[in-house]
Amino acid sequence: MDKKYMVSINNFHIPRWNELPSVDLYLDQVVNLINSCLSPYIFFNNDYKKGENELLTKTMINNYVKNNLIESPLKKQYSKIQLAKLFVICVLKQVYSMQDIRNLIDIALMDSTVEIAYNKFCNLFEEALLCTYTRKDFIDKNSSSDNLYLLKSVLLSCSYKIYVENITSKK
Repeated sequence: MDKKYMVSINNFHIPRWNELPSVDLYLDQVVNLINSCLSPYIFFNNDYKKGENELLTKTMINNYVKNNLIESPLKKQYSKIQLAKLFVICVLKQVYSMQDIRNLIDIALMDSTVEIAYNKFCNLFEEALLCTYTRKDFIDKNSSSDNLYLLKSVLLSCSYKIYVENITSKK
């Protein structure tokens, strides 16, 4: 494995709930925050430049609001809950449709708060990427929780897609 990939993977960090801004953000600020956190890592093989390879645009956010993936902004500002959902959407949209994402978010929130579900998502996605790039097992097939097994399966599929795209685009 290319050393550059492993450095990127080891440095990859999605802001946890307590690291998200405690003040509401305007649309431009949301786009900048999420793209700066995710784009350089999701697109390991490309030199990330603002405006290129952006995972999120203003238009996309407006579509997510229209399709009820996130709540409408209040006074044109987005809350911590909306930010967390947008981070999740940006990862999942690599593989899943909007309807799939809506269903997966609903399942995750059935027995958990947004804060707990979001932090678990971040932790497990970072672990899934690391396991994918280091070729280690990620899923414990004996897990007693169907929802945890589902989440790990979903995140592994996203990790595999990112891995394949990064490897094949190098050639």
